[in-house]
Amino acid sequence: MESTLILRGLSTIAVGLLCGAMLFVSLAMAPLIFIKLEIDVAGKFVRAVFPWYYLIIIVLASLSASLLLKFAPLNAGLMALVAISAWYCRQLLMPRINEFRDRSMINEQGADKIFNKLHRRSEILNGLQLLAAMAVLLHLSFVNFS
Repeated sequence: MESTLILRGLSTIAVGLLCGAMLFVSLAMAPLIFIKLEIDVAGKFVRAVFPWYYLIIIVLASLSASLLLKFAPLNAGLMALVAISAWYCRQLLMPRINEFRDRSMINEQGADKIFNKLHRRSEILNGLQLLAAMAVLLHLSFVNFS
């Protein structure tokens, strides 16, 4: 019982940090980058920041999944999916987005359409990751696991 309370507390902190980081980047940092910086600088900055952003998601979601496994296996599964999808975004999707953005910048025909499609996919996945993390956080906050 006591170990479950400790795991619940630690997992709540980890999921809360994850939600906070994701909300900050989505609602504050990303919009401000393109409002306050020149487009060339903004693009370079985003390419430098987002691998770290996804790494933070991977680490916190993986940590949360491992902490949740003993007492909330469905929540653990959700957080594992968040970690796996963040890995996909970081390792596979982002390089393709960057490639097609570069191709679009030199006016390669069709590159802009592919860039927009890939970028939209990353936004949708990020939104789903955030919703999953928020659902787990709400579940941890209001459900009795005893």
